[in-house]
Amino acid sequence: MKFTIPANAPAKPFHKHWQFCVGSGHAAMAMRTDYCEQLKQIHDELGIERVRFHGIFSDDMHTYDTMSTVMPMPGSEQVPFYENSFRLPGLVYDNVLKAGMKPFVELSFMPSPMAKRPTRGTFYWKPCIAPPKDEAQWQAYIQKFVRFLLNRYGKEEVETWFFEVWNEPDLKTPFFDGTQEDYFRLYEITAKAVKAVDDKLKVGGPATSNSKWVAAFVDYCKAHDAPVDFITTHQYAGDPISEVCDQKDADHMKDTAEIQAEYKVDFAQLFAGLKPEDGLLPMFRRTMPDNTETDDLNRDLLRDAAEQVQKQADGLPVYYTEWNGCATFGAPGNDTRKVAAYDVRAALSAEDFIDGSSIWCFSDIFEEIHPFPEEFHGGYGLVTQHGIPKPIFHALRLLGQAGDKRLELPGALDGEVSVAAFRDAADTQLTVLATKQNLHHFAGQSTQATPVEIEVELDAKPQSVQLCRIDEEHGNPLKCWQAMGEPEDMTPAQVQQVIDESAVDYAPAPYEYADGKLTVKTELVTNDLAFIRIVKAIPHKF
Repeated sequence: MKFTIPANAPAKPFHKHWQFCVGSGHAAMAMRTDYCEQLKQIHDELGIERVRFHGIFSDDMHTYDTMSTVMPMPGSEQVPFYENSFRLPGLVYDNVLKAGMKPFVELSFMPSPMAKRPTRGTFYWKPCIAPPKDEAQWQAYIQKFVRFLLNRYGKEEVETWFFEVWNEPDLKTPFFDGTQEDYFRLYEITAKAVKAVDDKLKVGGPATSNSKWVAAFVDYCKAHDAPVDFITTHQYAGDPISEVCDQKDADHMKDTAEIQAEYKVDFAQLFAGLKPEDGLLPMFRRTMPDNTETDDLNRDLLRDAAEQVQKQADGLPVYYTEWNGCATFGAPGNDTRKVAAYDVRAALSAEDFIDGSSIWCFSDIFEEIHPFPEEFHGGYGLVTQHGIPKPIFHALRLLGQAGDKRLELPGALDGEVSVAAFRDAADTQLTVLATKQNLHHFAGQSTQATPVEIEVELDAKPQSVQLCRIDEEHGNPLKCWQAMGEPEDMTPAQVQQVIDESAVDYAPAPYEYADGKLTVKTELVTNDLAFIRIVKAIPHKF
């Protein structure tokens, strides 16, 4: 395939919306040293500005303890003692700020003594997911939390943060034991409580899965005079939970049984042939199969959903506070370049419709399902538990360094093989990204290569042409770990060895220059990425 980049291609500012934020495990994990070190690495090397996580109010943060939680014995629930402290959230946010980032505050979940019902989510750490039993008590609690933040960090700092009410309230069993109406009411009283303390703080929602409820949410806020500064929602290409929703009255909330059914699990054969020595991971993968490998998925789902949500948002900024190629935790492809190829292409395709986004998530230090011991277990992270960069980390680093202007190349992202081009502010360097992206093919299984030719119109021979690849042999830490024998408890030396062996960087690339045209040739196997960097000899507009 041949792609031509004309000398007169118009350029626009490159909106690197994925640098706005990144997701992570629940709040308590931000008190771990390794988590904090990796968070700083994500900020320093990828330029990501904020981090979002669940559970700042969950019971393990001890923001609301009663006598019955401290001394759970008969009669203790009758003692009116309680302690309202935000000491641990303060330690968490201290660590976020020390890493050079800002928190994207997700106001979740419910301290169990304040809950209307004792319902627990399906997470490994079992948060309480019910609405509050007393609205006035909840509002007072939120106001005390906001005053705590303003006192600890200062008004000027906290007014740069974002406050999002809850997480995926449309999913009943995992996240919210209530109806759509219950969530809208929870949003209303929470947003009004925040604004009552400081009306300059930014509050938004509905933080739904699959781009749902946005139109209905906007209408509710207008009808009830509920303050809203931005819209948040989520989208995964491989998410089996629903199609993108464009109906205002679509308030159905799915429980675990419905979600499981849509994963197409054969319960009759679920654990057939498995032995205890096989471990938890193979068993878990049977309960959560990777539908990106089996179903026909829209490669442009993020773009299509974001375009629709942007219209429904009625002029409000749109933030995708969770997105990625695969919604399935434990999917083998999550550790491979398949996610890298999808994510960079999706980010580029959706650029015009998203004000900021947050890839889920930055590290395999993560306990929503279970703390799996395997270094490569299909976690969502950009890096592994020991901080080994995955292909998606390398791809985002290279894309972030590509330049501040993006060349407009109509149709260049439409096919399985696609290109994008960028230039720096000084107009001295051009970077071309070529990918061959297909979610149906687990990276490494498809070996048929597609020849790709990049032709760039230049009026002088360049100073240098360099190539950096992410493929089976480059930027593939999973392969290095497997060659090492898949050690479960990795030593620091082993970790460093995998990092060194899977590192990627630019190297000189062969090219031809004649008649004002530069030609670079390469080959792409499914889900390969190739970054071509062209350094000009003299100033010239691409």
